[in-house]
Amino acid sequence: MSTWKTPQRIWLTGATSGIGEALAKKLIAQGHQVVLSARNQEALNTLCEGHAKAYPLPLDIGDRQAVLAAGEQIQQWVGALDIALFNAGTCEYLDAQHFDMALVERVFTPNLFGVLYCVEAALPLLRTARKEGKPARLAATSSASAYLPLPRAEAYGASKAAISYFFESLRLDLDHEGIDVSLIHPGFVKTPLTDRNDFPMPMQVSADAAADAIITGLVKGRLDIHFPRRFTYIVKCLGILPPVIRHYIGLRMTRRQEEQQ
Repeated sequence: MSTWKTPQRIWLTGATSGIGEALAKKLIAQGHQVVLSARNQEALNTLCEGHAKAYPLPLDIGDRQAVLAAGEQIQQWVGALDIALFNAGTCEYLDAQHFDMALVERVFTPNLFGVLYCVEAALPLLRTARKEGKPARLAATSSASAYLPLPRAEAYGASKAAISYFFESLRLDLDHEGIDVSLIHPGFVKTPLTDRNDFPMPMQVSADAAADAIITGLVKGRLDIHFPRRFTYIVKCLGILPPVIRHYIGLRMTRRQEEQQ
């Protein structure tokens, strides 16, 4: 696993579970100034205990005013941000036969709007780092599902695809300010969230392996950090096939097709 040559000022969301928890532990161990956010105050305190450069900042990213206030608190603690790493999110699968708009909203609130609230709060702090003559990077965890429409992933996949599109566009508009933008597209990672999945998850990796890949990708300045690469390259290739072929492949994955067979 790579690391930066100098300590970084980092804001990490979704820090108490899965990939976020693995990232938090590694970033703390590397000696960075890390502001950790999640909804679980107790878990945050446990992560930060005994680490003078780790700051627990409990936060519901779906609350815009709370996120903006968090940005002000971060400014007081560390002055600026070298890296804003937005990892918080959720996943629920939609049953199209019983369309549930509340489910869609529950997924989109943290996965899209919550991330964008964090972007709004972080940009002034990233700009401050640039004024200090330091690199600044904005990053968010999307998903390999953003590459290819999948059954039951209408809400989750669409929220992640929206983040990918938004960040790629933002990358263009922030380029003249010297603020870099990275997207993270994991395949299947073993976490408490994916433990609830009721379908096969090929080439699944551990949260530790995911965190290593993310940190290495950020250190190297990669625009698209995707892993495990054997899996994500397959998904990328499927995503550029003609629509009729993608449709056929997608149908082979649906439960109704499985039940018929």
